[in-house]
Amino acid sequence: MSQSHEPWYRHRPPSWPVPDNPYAREGYGPPPPGRRRRRWPVLAAGLVFLLLVGVGGYVLTQHGGAGRTPPVAQGTTEPPKTTGAPPPTTKPTAAPPHIPTTAEIARQRRSGEASAWIVDDRTDLPRRSIPLQDLWIVGDTAVQAVYKKVVAHRLGDGAELWSVALPTPVCETPVHPTPDGKVVVVLQNVEAWTGARCNQLWMIDLRTGKAGWHKQLAETGSGDGTIMVDSAVSGGTFAIVQSMKATAYRVVDGRKLYDIPLEDPGKCYPGRVAGGSRLLVVSDCAITALEKSYGQVREIDPATGKVRWRYRTEPGHVIGQVLSVDPAVITTVRKETSGADWRVVALGPDGRVRGTVDPRAKGFTHCGDSVDTSGDAQACREAVVGAGLVLLGGTDRVGAYDLATGKLVWGVKSEGTSYGYFPLRVGPGRTGLVYQVATLGEPGRVFRVGPGGVDTIKDVLKLPAATSRLEFGMGVVGRNAYVGDRLVLAPRSMSGDDARHEPRMLSFAP
Repeated sequence: MSQSHEPWYRHRPPSWPVPDNPYAREGYGPPPPGRRRRRWPVLAAGLVFLLLVGVGGYVLTQHGGAGRTPPVAQGTTEPPKTTGAPPPTTKPTAAPPHIPTTAEIARQRRSGEASAWIVDDRTDLPRRSIPLQDLWIVGDTAVQAVYKKVVAHRLGDGAELWSVALPTPVCETPVHPTPDGKVVVVLQNVEAWTGARCNQLWMIDLRTGKAGWHKQLAETGSGDGTIMVDSAVSGGTFAIVQSMKATAYRVVDGRKLYDIPLEDPGKCYPGRVAGGSRLLVVSDCAITALEKSYGQVREIDPATGKVRWRYRTEPGHVIGQVLSVDPAVITTVRKETSGADWRVVALGPDGRVRGTVDPRAKGFTHCGDSVDTSGDAQACREAVVGAGLVLLGGTDRVGAYDLATGKLVWGVKSEGTSYGYFPLRVGPGRTGLVYQVATLGEPGRVFRVGPGGVDTIKDVLKLPAATSRLEFGMGVVGRNAYVGDRLVLAPRSMSGDDARHEPRMLSFAP
């Protein structure tokens, strides 16, 4: 392995060509009601759809055979009693494509490939695209809200451990549960697609699979409407933004704690919240004047509502995404450029700027080209923060920047066919773990890379060829979690059309 610490290519490995390397040192050589959803990259999503449709029935062609009947879930909770609910949506019978079982995937596993398990969820869904919610890792389980249930799968083998049935579809979830595994999910008030509000709060204990308290959000007008909401959990506090109002509740019992204070009433309104070890509130200010409008982020004491610090952008700029809450790292975007002019900004414990990163020269785009500031504040899969670094991914590249100096530490780029590089974790020695998404012809992988760039690349997981086409569909516009040495993937949505049935979860480990 080369001892060079320069992030450019010194030779030409087959999968990492040299020409036009963007990482050379300067001067050196060549939806439904619910969450305020960000717009996913249109081209990427459209490409996935067209490619999957183009290979129609690809799962059946690759694996053959008939589908299996899923096991009966243990510990299933009966749905709460409701009145006036519309009858279940009826659909014409269609022969679903075959989804391989975990055993079938294991039989096709090649030497050196990761082991895998798969979840083939046969929940009867309405005949439309159904969004899936945040992927939570709690203890030894992967948990997710899916339509009208919350379901947990064992990380070791994917077995369903429990599910909680709910009366209406889940329309919003926070990114993080409490430290002891509790979360508040937000449901629609009715099952119907049109005319629904996202205003029913339900507490779920993700460690036991038990539903707790539930209540309805108050709504008096457009200022606290619940057509779209955004929520976060920090410590034992659940915060939710509804229209231009934000409120905090205790997770354990649903008791209201406080209204998150407005800044300059009539001028600044809370728009999004970000949770975890800290609670951040993102506001939109001077919204009636484009050239004078700006964004503001505040840290709120989750227990008391006291404002600890404030940071505001320059006029004409807005807060894009919250990449980390501790330390506080955000992106800022100039509104009139549609995301072409963006930065990563690291904030100190007092809210003052600690460092700024401008990654545009190396070809990095803002969080998969999305700059929809009405979306989830923590939805940037393309960035991970840790150990003083921010790792940035993209369609064909990944790099690490020092948050204090703004300088590139390392970076690599593929010039072959590529659909995404997603950083997973910062490792020792300023290294990074990266998920490279499968193509339709090649499986994906997880690799480690560090200072020295391409010369340091080492595969951590080689994903199975048998699941590459399934992985491709989830990898490009899905969700991912990395725990221990295990990668868990889930799609962003599922189709209620049985002829387009796809798996709900894939996981890989050594």
